[in-house]
Formats: sequence, structure tokens, C-alpha cells
Amino acid sequence: MASINAAEATGAGTVKAGLAATSLAAMGVVFGDIGTSPLYTLKTVIDLSGGKPTPEIVIGLLSLVFWTLTIITTLKYVSFLMRIDNDGEGGILALMSLIGVQRESRPWIVAAGLFGAALIYGDGAITPAISVLSALEGLEIAAPAVKPYILPATVAVLAGLFLIQPYGTAKIGRAFGPVMLLWFLVIALLGLNAIREYPGVLDAVNPLHAIRYLSAAGWAGFLVLGGIFLCVTGAEALYADMGHFGAGPIRLSWLAVVFPSLVLSYAGQGAYLLAHGPADENIFYRLCPPSLLLPLVILATVATIIASQSIITGAFSMTRQAIRLGWMPRFAIVQTSQEGYGQIYVGAVNWMLMLVTIALALWFQKSDNMAAAYGIAVATTMLMTTVLLFIAMREIWGWNVLLAGLAAGLFFVVDLAFFSANAMKFRDGGYVPILLGVLVYAIMTIWHEGLMAMRTRLMGTVVPIDKYLGGLEAQGIKRVPGSAVFLTRSETQTPPIVSWYAEHARALQEKVVAVTILTEQKPWVDDKTRATMVEIAPNFWRVTARYGFMERPDVTHVLEMVKTEGCNVDLNQATYYVGMESVKAREDGKGLPRWLVALYAAMLRNSTHVSDAFNMPRERLIEIGRTVEI
Repeated sequence: MASINAAEATGAGTVKAGLAATSLAAMGVVFGDIGTSPLYTLKTVIDLSGGKPTPEIVIGLLSLVFWTLTIITTLKYVSFLMRIDNDGEGGILALMSLIGVQRESRPWIVAAGLFGAALIYGDGAITPAISVLSALEGLEIAAPAVKPYILPATVAVLAGLFLIQPYGTAKIGRAFGPVMLLWFLVIALLGLNAIREYPGVLDAVNPLHAIRYLSAAGWAGFLVLGGIFLCVTGAEALYADMGHFGAGPIRLSWLAVVFPSLVLSYAGQGAYLLAHGPADENIFYRLCPPSLLLPLVILATVATIIASQSIITGAFSMTRQAIRLGWMPRFAIVQTSQEGYGQIYVGAVNWMLMLVTIALALWFQKSDNMAAAYGIAVATTMLMTTVLLFIAMREIWGWNVLLAGLAAGLFFVVDLAFFSANAMKFRDGGYVPILLGVLVYAIMTIWHEGLMAMRTRLMGTVVPIDKYLGGLEAQGIKRVPGSAVFLTRSETQTPPIVSWYAEHARALQEKVVAVTILTEQKPWVDDKTRATMVEIAPNFWRVTARYGFMERPDVTHVLEMVKTEGCNVDLNQATYYVGMESVKAREDGKGLPRWLVALYAAMLRNSTHVSDAFNMPRERLIEIGRTVEI
């Protein structure tokens, strides 16, 4: 009996150790954005509030910060949304896909999910700029003479961050967790030390202070909500990164370390203001003893780099999802590490973000100026997520309308208030992430419309395979020795690429395999159910392979899998054929608008080869060019 108990204890210890290690890793990837928000949030809020920071004003603002963190992050994301996963994956695209499979035609859900996802790119461009700027601005306090060099230093740090992306971040990533743990412990201790001077700030946990402040401040209080929202701009990452670490480690990190540390940091800044009066410089750095200021600035800079890295990695991951779901052109995706599927690099996205991020830093020059542009994109995404959450409550959890309406309604009212307050900042810089989001959304929509139109035209007239093969001789098309593998989108009857090739080559190999790759509305597909094969005619096989939107299709691997099921094709000698389509507008005027066709054609020309995306042997690959009118 004793040995059994010892084994159970060992197993429990292993589980706890694994949870702790994963939680530490999650701390380094998930919480970088929200974890560095104390650098600029309260200073921005105090500036927006106008008058002298009296106890009523400061405690009211702190109460708003505390309850914003509680309602949006702890309740909405940690308690509700992280219970809804698409085969373990989270994020607005994964949620959209999960709900989308419930019913066939729901274009408004797709539009909400896509626009919310597109806006994350706008946030991804601003987050590194405002984070690094706010961290380096702490040098002004330690050495005012360095002020002219802060902006150039920011540009250098940002450029270096994007330049290292092609080399991967797996090794650096191992240090992210311990560094962020140190960061949270430091800001908590600094906050605690300041609270000793004015412990009354802890009364901010009473929501009545927030309500009283908003009632007394009126319109000015409503505008302050735009600054308050900065404390939760990283909350969407909690849900989006769930697939990397699981819900348990993220919840543990948030409740045990991150949330308490943030609350103490904000309370400490409020206590400093009430004990020492207004501060012209960054309030956060005023909590630090002068002798330790430089090490804190260095730690803050490293923390903001980690926060920026998390945003960039998230943009790469979301791009891959959008490509696999047919909403973005094919970009070259490089796996930078075998240690984790999330360790990828998308060059086009990386360089685009770098140019926009550096341009924003040069344009706004100070983190205070950039605060107006920050938040509106995330507020819009959160609003979209709440709408999808209501649908998930009804259709996935089976809640009735009243219960789902009460729960999601609370989040919707809060999100709508923050969205409206942030919308007021549109002319002061809020237009930047919105324009970026609209641009990405337009790219997604144009690509998808063009792709669907092209696929419809390529299907052409359906010809039964038996009838087609039986009529080859009459058409003067000979069957020749050899094996051919055709990549086709057609799932039934004669694949158009096969008939097109045979018609122009005047020949068709004796053994033919038609491979169709399908993307499921879930992130992963088990290898046991990956591929199906049917011999639809003598020596003519149809193979259908299913992949999740987080996976990379591999035609070679699929064909190896089905060889054991009777597909006696010599893959080492087979020739592979893929279509290389170009498009033009239909002459009869019944197709897509000419401007849309022109934009889609440009995207199609610059997208990566199908062979690269689907891992096909290029030394035995023939690309068949076709012009399609859409």
C-alpha cells in the first residue's frame, strides 16, 4: 500500500512540476503585452483626467483599472472564452471557424471574425513601438541629456527585433518565462513599497469608487475610458495563445502572478501620486530608487521586447491560419524550430510590420502621442469576440437566450463603452490601426472572392470518369507507360486538370492519382483519419487528404500512407502535375468587377508556389499554366 501511495505522490509531483514549467513558459509568451502596460497606462489616464490628482480622482481611476482587469481579462477571457476551444486552439479565427461549422451560411459571422482578426495586425504594429518607446523614456529620468537619443535608440531596438526573426527565437524563448517572472515580481515589489506610503489606495477594489468617478466626471470620465482600456490591450493574447500552452497554465499564471502584480503596480503608482503630488515624468519609474533606475530601464526594455516578440509570433500564427482557411494569399512559411509548431517565420508579414512599426515610432515620437492610436483596434476586436461568444454560449454550451444574454450582455456593454471611448480618439491617431485593419480585411476579402470564383470556373462541366476514360481513344489520346500525380481541387468525377493536360499533351499515363487537399474547420486532424483512397477506375485512384488549419499539407507523406491500401504507384518515378493559373476578367461582363480581378491577379502572381506549400518534389514537378476568366 505504501508503494502505491508513493507512486501516486510521484505522479502528482510530476504533474505539478509540468504545470509549473508550462505556466512559466506561458508567462513569457502570453503576458508580455498586458504585463508591460503599467509603463504607460496610468500616466495616460492621469493626463486625460485633467485636473489635480485628488484622492477621489486617483482612487476612482484605480478602481476603473482594477475592475477592467477583472471583468474583461479574468471573467471574459480566463473564465469564459478559454472554456471554448477549437480542438485546443483559441483566438478569434479559431472561434469563428468553430461557430461557422454549426451552420452552412453565416456570412456576418465570418465578416465579424475576419475584421476582428485583421485589426490585430494594426495592434501588432503599434504594440512594439509604444512599448519600447515607453521603456526607453525612463532614461530621461536617470540622465536627461540622453533625451535626443531615445527615438533613434527605439528605432534601433525595433529594427534589431525584426531582423532576428528569420533566425528563429526558440533559444531566446526559453529565457522569456524567467525574465517576465522577474519583471512581475519587480513591479509588484515596487508597487508594495509605494503603497506603504498611502495604503488608502487599496480601497479602489470597491467598485463604488469607479461609479462615483464616472458620475462626477461626466463626459470627461467617458473619454478617460479610452486610456483605462490600455491596461487590457493584451487580453486577446490570452485566448489566442491557448493552443500553445493550454488553458490551465495560462489561468495559473494569470491568477497567481500576473494579475496580482499588475494590481499592485497600478496601486503603487496611484499611492505615489497621492503621497508626492503630480509627476511630469513617467510615474512608473518614480517608484524605483534612483540607484536602481538604470537596471529597471534595462529590465523594462527587455520586457517590452518580449511583449513585441509575442505580438509578432501571434501575427505569424494568425497568418498561417488565414492562409489555410483560404482567406489570404500563400506566403512562404518557414519552420524555424522543431521544438514547437508555433516557431515559424513569415517574411512578408515580418517586413511589413517592421516598416509600419518604425514609421509609427518616427511619426508619433513619444509614447504619450501614440496612446491615442493604441487601443481602438483591440477594442473593436474584443467587441467582435463578445458577439461570437454569445453565439457559442447558445450553440455550443446550449444556454438559453436569457442566460447567454445576461452573461454576454455584461461583456458587450463594457466592450461597447470602451469601443465608443476609443472611437473618440480616431482623429488623434486612432485612424492608424483602423486603416491597417481595413487594408488587411480588404486583402482577405479580395483573395477569397477571387479564389472562389476561380475554383467555380475551373470545375467546368462535370464528366463521369468512366465516360471520360472510355472516350480517350476516340479523341486520339493515348495511354502511355508511367505514373502521374495530379493535385486537384475537384472531389468528384474527372478532375479538370487531368482532362486539360491530356487534351494538350495528347497522352495520359497508365497509372493516375488525383490528390485533393481539404482544410477542415479545426486546427488538427489525426493521421488515422488523414487520408482516404478510392480506385474510381482501373489504375485511376482518387486520394482525399484532410488537414487542420494549423497544419502544413504534405502530398508526399499522404501518398506514402495510401500505398498500403493498394495504390501501386511507384512514387519514386511518378511525375507530379499542378495547375499554375493566371486570371483575367470575363469578356461577357458576368464575372467579378475588373478592379477586383486585377487586384486578385496581382496577389496570385506574388503568392508562393503550390508545390512549396504542399511539399511536392520539385525535381519531378510540372506546372501547367492556364488562364481562367473570372
